[in-house]
Amino acid sequence: MAVIGYARVSTCEQTLDLQRDALKEAGVTNTYEDRASGKTTDRPELVHCLKALREGDTLVVWRLDRLGRNLQDLIRIVNDLEKCGVMFKSLKESVDTGAPTGKLVFHLFAALAEFERELVSERTVAGLNAARARGRKGGRPQRLDAKQQRAALAMMKSREMSVAEISRHFGVSRSTLYSLQAANKQ
Repeated sequence: MAVIGYARVSTCEQTLDLQRDALKEAGVTNTYEDRASGKTTDRPELVHCLKALREGDTLVVWRLDRLGRNLQDLIRIVNDLEKCGVMFKSLKESVDTGAPTGKLVFHLFAALAEFERELVSERTVAGLNAARARGRKGGRPQRLDAKQQRAALAMMKSREMSVAEISRHFGVSRSTLYSLQAANKQ
């Protein structure tokens, strides 16, 4: 059962010394280190670290924000570790999923993250409904106004010009014209 560490700093100017020292003091035998922003998904050493972990191992980080890009990402990673029988420990926040209290804290994080996602979704739907009630329609603005649409449809119906020529004339794609035609057949 290995105790493996993961450390990350956001920029090349930052140093990993503080994290290295804390991980070493916690009994970490092998540390994987990335120099990448937390927002980026490209963290090659984290990928190697996660592949190296085996059932019964413990992954240790200095702080929670060193592992996950956001709360959802952190919860996903820790849940994946748990499924593989790997414990997780964060030194700064004193979270240890090898202990019942640590598991409870993590489940609370997960519940709060789920609650936050639902609130965002609810607010989005409410905002869209309010906009519709005021006569606003979502989506991209129409490329052609009503007069241009009528002219394009008439040109397509007369077949004097090809659809490609009509699309160049109005500065739109052929698929826009076909969509316009299909919407007006109803």
